[in-house]
Amino acid sequence: MAATTEKLSALKPAVAALDQISESEKNGFINLVSRYLSGEAEHVEWSKIQTPTDEIVVPYDTLTPLSDDPAETKSLLDKLVVLKLNGGLGTTMGCTGPKSVIEVRNGLTFLDLIVMQIENLNNKYGCKVPLLLMNSFNTHDDTLKIVEKYTNSNIEIHTFNQSQYPRLVVEDYLPLPSKGHAGKDGWYPPGHGDVFPSLKNSGKLDALLSQGKEYVFVANSDNLGAVVDLSILEILSHLIRNKNEYCMEVTPKTLADVKGGTLISYEGKVQLLEIAQVPDEHEQSVSGMLLLLDVCAACNILLEFMVDFYYLKQVGEFKSIEKFKIFNTNNLWVNLNAIKRLVEADALKMEIIPNPKEVDGIKVLQLETAAGAAIKFFDKAIGINVPRSRFLPVKATSDLLLVQSDLYTVVDGYVIRNEARKNPQNPSIELGPEFKKVGDFLSRFKSIPSIIDLDSLKVAGNVWFGVGIKLKGKVTITAGEKLEIPDGSVIENKDIKGPADL
Repeated sequence: MAATTEKLSALKPAVAALDQISESEKNGFINLVSRYLSGEAEHVEWSKIQTPTDEIVVPYDTLTPLSDDPAETKSLLDKLVVLKLNGGLGTTMGCTGPKSVIEVRNGLTFLDLIVMQIENLNNKYGCKVPLLLMNSFNTHDDTLKIVEKYTNSNIEIHTFNQSQYPRLVVEDYLPLPSKGHAGKDGWYPPGHGDVFPSLKNSGKLDALLSQGKEYVFVANSDNLGAVVDLSILEILSHLIRNKNEYCMEVTPKTLADVKGGTLISYEGKVQLLEIAQVPDEHEQSVSGMLLLLDVCAACNILLEFMVDFYYLKQVGEFKSIEKFKIFNTNNLWVNLNAIKRLVEADALKMEIIPNPKEVDGIKVLQLETAAGAAIKFFDKAIGINVPRSRFLPVKATSDLLLVQSDLYTVVDGYVIRNEARKNPQNPSIELGPEFKKVGDFLSRFKSIPSIIDLDSLKVAGNVWFGVGIKLKGKVTITAGEKLEIPDGSVIENKDIKGPADL
């Protein structure tokens, strides 16, 4: 306790001297550090965890369908605000600027598609659904320039910044900018849990309430599945009718989603359970899995069967798709009046996520929060188990290949899955580091292959794809020297290591 008091005593005047941020940001940061240093943590007693009932996690197909009355649809839309989390950069895919302006398909960016969707609704129903973009200091300036292109669109676009916090030097818990790192490296945006206080501090929350808005739909800008269309208004109607202040869209978990947070019932309330809260004995050992795979490979055991067996039978309970069948899509619906009430009461004490970094050899710490963790503070909070189509994130070029292929098409801003694909799951795609950057990815494909009948694709090495290629079943392509896949090739269930295998 004495050490904590000493650290805070040194930190407070150092933060007060930072003139790059507002008083509300300074107070929010000190509050976050105080909570972290006090050891405040949410300890979950595993025995108290219960599987949520259908009243808490509502199946999407049980929602009451909307009537055909356009006036009712307009009434619902007039209560809605769409907010996209727009603080991320496209650096992981080799792009500069906001990730939302990466071209997804047909020259259209994430942001183009979002604007088209909302504009279509506004035009059709005579409503005014606004779009809010929560930027970070990394994306603010570029976003302001980009949204100018939508000036003549039938949509109001508002931007605001999430908080800007100084990175903490691990050695003495002083802010990095106070030690001469005044550039962007000295600062960080404290996670999307900051959306609620930032919405209030920016003045946007009160402005929206004065316009009669009631609910905000929050989603990541890179999730192409988080569309706003008429079918999803059934969720909004359900929330208004049942006075649910908060709703998290969840979807069935697959083996690709085992690390995703899940909803549980805990001491009578719905709560998000993240992997960081799971006791070691209930969490899978990564090294154990790797050892098992090594043994399987050495013994020529059928890997797919063994991996499934390991996950379903031997995996720790948290990552089991048998015990925890759903995961958080980070598509959230939240009542605006409830946000105002809880922010003003300083009641949103979400779990703190410590994120260690290094800047010029100095070990620093970022303290972050997640918006999904706020669910337990809202009245009558629920989850809704939505179709997998509501979750289509683009985090890497392997995801970009999926959405640029014939597996999807774009109609009026909506990315629609091709019905010719019989398998409800998307193909598994792994591309090597040669494809990591968007520019390299695009240059290596003269055209994106047809993957309607593809189960999995693994590409490693110096591989180049021609025009009109079809990939089917399970395909592995590994190249040492440059390998060009000829135009019009049909590759089905093959392991290709050179031209002779084509």
